Amino acid sequence: MRVIAGKARRLQLKTIEGLSTRPTQDRTKETLFNVLQPRIERAVFLDLFSGSGAIGIEALSRDAKEAWFVENQKKACECIRQNLSHTHLEENAHVLQKDALAAIGWLEDRDIVFDLIFMDPPYDKDLEKDVLYRLEHSSICFEDTLIVVEASLSTDFSYVEEIGFQVQKEKCYKTNKHVFLERIS
Repeated sequence: MRVIAGKARRLQLKTIEGLSTRPTQDRTKETLFNVLQPRIERAVFLDLFSGSGAIGIEALSRDAKEAWFVENQKKACECIRQNLSHTHLEENAHVLQKDALAAIGWLEDRDIVFDLIFMDPPYDKDLEKDVLYRLEHSSICFEDTLIVVEASLSTDFSYVEEIGFQVQKEKCYKTNKHVFLERIS
């Protein structure tokens, strides 16, 4: 796994051993960032369920203003810190070892607002649904904050309109998909 573009282009990233994380494949990451690129520069980026931190690091490499990494596993947080150090992108990075829902509350208490929120929770456990319900009235989102969820192809998002979000785009791959959401104005 590597950084695709920007300041840290081509640098290899470490991953966590075992099956507890699924690193986003380079092709999938490249497609994702082709969609996000117009919104990345100077953005405040939140990477929930960060794993190795590859998505947030890609955002920093492409000139995001800052990135917040939320991961509850200690070994994963250590991996994120090592990857940030290796890519020399640690200056504008913040790593929180917390559960995603607890991290949202922590970020709200500090009045931090995000331009882009990416989440890649474990598939088929409805964790993305729990987070979206938490974000429904959260102060960490603007009206134009873009939320991207990486999920299995079978994940249902039919409920999002009833909690105030709309699907802007859905990009399907062989085994998963990215769903792009914004608040309904």
